[in-house]
Amino acid sequence: MTAFETRLVHPSGIPGEPSHATSTPLYQTATFHQDDAGAARWDYSRSGNPTRDVLERQLTDLDGAHHAFAYASGIAAVNAVLRLLAPGDEIVCGDDLYGGTLRLLDDHARHLGVRVIQVDTSDPSAVERAVSDVTALILVETPSNPRLRTADIPALARIARRHGARLAVDNSMLSPYLQRPLDLGADIAIQSATKLLGGHGDLTAGVVATNDAALAERLAFLRNAEGTALAPFESWLLIRGLETLAVRLERQLDNVARLLPWLRGHPAIRRVHYPGSPDLAPRSGVVISVETGSVPISRRLVAATRLFRTTVSFGCVTSSISLPCTMSHASVPEARRAQSGLAEDLVRISVGIEAADDLVADLERALGEEKGKGEPRGPVIRSESVSAPGLLGSP
Repeated sequence: MTAFETRLVHPSGIPGEPSHATSTPLYQTATFHQDDAGAARWDYSRSGNPTRDVLERQLTDLDGAHHAFAYASGIAAVNAVLRLLAPGDEIVCGDDLYGGTLRLLDDHARHLGVRVIQVDTSDPSAVERAVSDVTALILVETPSNPRLRTADIPALARIARRHGARLAVDNSMLSPYLQRPLDLGADIAIQSATKLLGGHGDLTAGVVATNDAALAERLAFLRNAEGTALAPFESWLLIRGLETLAVRLERQLDNVARLLPWLRGHPAIRRVHYPGSPDLAPRSGVVISVETGSVPISRRLVAATRLFRTTVSFGCVTSSISLPCTMSHASVPEARRAQSGLAEDLVRISVGIEAADDLVADLERALGEEKGKGEPRGPVIRSESVSAPGLLGSP
């Protein structure tokens, strides 16, 4: 088998495509003429499209899966997995999840009769205690958003199998370049392709991959019936974005390696969240979360940066910065955020491909404006480098 990086830039072609184009053609069409009524390979782009087929074959290969499905957004992909549940089922999930996922879980609990139990999924024993005979799904993000907690995927997979449940892993923080959940025992791998896979901030997309044929059949039915498939143009954009995934991520990780020790040593930063040992080169994604000990200071930091754009989402080639508690996680009640350990002053930094010196200078200037303001802050915790038992390197 060729290397992962090579497979990124050599997706399979479209069978029978007459022009032999070296770049995947965009089939921007809703319908297809049928020479033999009812016997055509493609008839309606909601059900199938040549451009999306190329994308899904590539995603299947990159995730080490037998089946992969592209959706209109990351949250549409999460919802597709939750649609596999039935009333009365139980889901055990992490207590540090993307705010949109938590909102969706709350809705399923209220309207579909699904019981949701949140635990610290970085602790397998806590998951074991929470799982019951009616648990149908264990859902984790690893690393989680935004506190970057990691889960031991093989351990959770064993727990799921013992109890007859399925394990779904949201891999948006890493992509299959850095971690392949199915190889580690997960039943389902989910990604927001809006982030690292696309990488340019110009599309929304989601992916669900699995090796289970029965799950794949149900996912295919629901996507076609509900009309949640990724459109042809976004499929084409995602194919193009995937070509540079490896080179983008390596550059971003180089910048993370430069920023981490600088942030850990800065007097204005009280805590740094990033998985892995400080003594090793970072391979745990392009997001760093920090705490300043003061909500006003964090707000001013986010407002003062120039290269780090204040946006939701992460993983783009351009660096960004956000306050999750007022942005991506604003829909989560404050008491619930506090219970899960999400600090109101936490700042999420997504590191792009700019020159590292420029990124350091931008943060240094923004943090320098806080000198001498004398606001009360919490105790200094120079770094919090969480272990990463489930993380794998490039396949």
